[in-house]
Order: sequence, then structure tokens, then C-alpha cells
Amino acid sequence: MSKKEKDGNWFKRHKILTVILAIVVIGVIASAAGGGGKDKTNGTNNSKNTATTSNQTAKIGETARDGKFEFVVKSIKCGEPSVTAVGGYLSKTAQGQYCLVDISVKNIGDKQQLFMESDQKLLNASSVEYSADSVATLYNSNNSDVFVNEINPGNTVEGTIVYDIPKDQTPATAELHDSSFSNGVKINLQ
Repeated sequence: MSKKEKDGNWFKRHKILTVILAIVVIGVIASAAGGGGKDKTNGTNNSKNTATTSNQTAKIGETARDGKFEFVVKSIKCGEPSVTAVGGYLSKTAQGQYCLVDISVKNIGDKQQLFMESDQKLLNASSVEYSADSVATLYNSNNSDVFVNEINPGNTVEGTIVYDIPKDQTPATAELHDSSFSNGVKINLQ
């Protein structure tokens, strides 16, 4: 490297890294701007106005909203030792126990929104947080819709998110998010 190259600006010397860094920063900003937005309602008494929002707690079977998504936790089943993909060729064994959370997710916004199972959390009674097991979610039969999915306005996807939690723990709450940057909405699981 010549003296002139050593003395130059880091960004000029590392043009490819600078471009990659700029793309990552733009992606993070775009994701933050796209998620967690406020709901648009007009004050009329319709079903959207009766949904639980991020500062409230819903129950299993009730509608709850965070940003551009409307969630319904249909059921939860814990104590599963493993999950197996359709055809039985791929399986994964839990470190503790698998908890399977059946949900539906509806896009109530006016443009597509990315749903990611990794943004969805389970919490026990002491607020210890458990993240989704992405591989187990993917292997668990027909769950590709709740793995990672671009959901268009008005569309709903359904499936099961799989969590690996210790055998001696019981989930008390699900915390569901429309993006990594949203406040989330809580669902009481007990």
C-alpha cells in the first residue's frame, strides 16, 4: 500500500465494505420505519376497534393488535419432546420441552408487512423470555406460513410457532410483535 492510500479516508479505501454497510443501515432504517406503526381507525364501532392493543393483555382466542398485524392465539400445547417434518425425514429434539403455539396473523395495514417468527416471544410467570426455535418451527409439519412471510394487506396466515423451554417451566404470556422494533402485544396463556 502506498503512503497516499494509507493516509486516505477509510471509506474511500474500503469502497465495497462502505457500500455493504450503507445497505445494512438503510435496511435497518426501512424496517424500523415500516413496523410498529399506529393503527388507522375512524372512531366508528367496528370489530377493529374492539381488538386488544399493545398496552392491554388479551386471552387465548381473542384478537390482539400490534402495529399492522392482528394476532389470535388459538391454542398452546407444551410437553412435546420432538417435532418432525412432513414425510418424517427431518426431526428435531427439544433441549427441554417444545411448546407449540397455534396462531393466526392478519395484515390490517395498507401495504405488505414481513412477519418473522423470531420476533415472537414466550414469557413465564417471572417474565423470563423464551425465543422461537426457528428450525423446529420449520420442521413442525406445515408451518412455513408462520416461519418468515410477507403478508399482503387483508391476508391472514395461520400456523404453529415452536418454542424450546425448560421442562420445569410453564409459559404464562405470549408477546407478539409486528416487527423487531414494535412494542408488542401480550396474550395471557393461562
